[in-house]
Amino acid sequence: MAGQLKEVRNRIKSIINTQQITKAMKMVSAAKLRRAQDHIIQMRPYAQKLQELLSNIVSNSEGDLGGMSLAVERPVEKVLLFVITSDRGLAGAYNANVIKLAKTVIREKYATQAAKGNVTIWSIGKKGYEHFSKNNYKVTDTYKDIFLHLDFEHVQAAAQAAVRAFENKEFDAVEIVYSQFKNAATQAFVTERFLPIPKVEKKPGAANNDFIFEPSREQLVTELMPKILNTQLYKAVLDANASEHGARMTAMDKASDNANELLKALRLSYNRARQAAITTELTEIVSGAAALQG
Repeated sequence: MAGQLKEVRNRIKSIINTQQITKAMKMVSAAKLRRAQDHIIQMRPYAQKLQELLSNIVSNSEGDLGGMSLAVERPVEKVLLFVITSDRGLAGAYNANVIKLAKTVIREKYATQAAKGNVTIWSIGKKGYEHFSKNNYKVTDTYKDIFLHLDFEHVQAAAQAAVRAFENKEFDAVEIVYSQFKNAATQAFVTERFLPIPKVEKKPGAANNDFIFEPSREQLVTELMPKILNTQLYKAVLDANASEHGARMTAMDKASDNANELLKALRLSYNRARQAAITTELTEIVSGAAALQG
């Protein structure tokens, strides 16, 4: 009986220690989430408006894509995927969902290219790189440590490398797989086309937008296009960063609640075992006293 009580006491102590860790991690993630949320909320409207502007310019080119090589559609033989995960775990199913979506995109959209070994993954975040490298995917580690130095310059380097590779026809399509931040408890796992620049689908009967360019369209597009693409990838990385902290905060909150439930059950079990031990001892004392009197 004493051994059983000791075992339950040790389990209670272990769960209390684990709960202290999960509560601390929740507080750290909450603090980081506030900063990450501020960054993406400020960045998102600007980035979305720039993407909309670029897509509208490309869509209204009437087939004339001079100076817009990044918008040229060509047969897709080689594919590049940016897969944005986190550097650390303990974030619930966050990383698993991003990886699952990336595999689904490869299986359903680029199965032919994958069979030929023409799907390349540039992983941003260590978890994605570790998974894909273990499972024999064609993955590079050049940009996996971006979250260690999360700033525009490091993300811009990755975006510019993808643009150069597309212009050199090393890849015919570039997509981003990441998690869009909605709120602390909700993330939307999405795929977004990076290159070639997507066109806006015109509704039947809709009038064409008649843009007046100053300076010329070619000069404007040549200057703006790379900057807008840099901003698009940076927005995706900021979205993923906020999603990671939101997912981790939620996971640690649930872990703390589960620890409370376990503690209640274990304390009840401990009290029952303790009462049983006391009752047994009292019974033995009374029996011994009766035997002596007899």
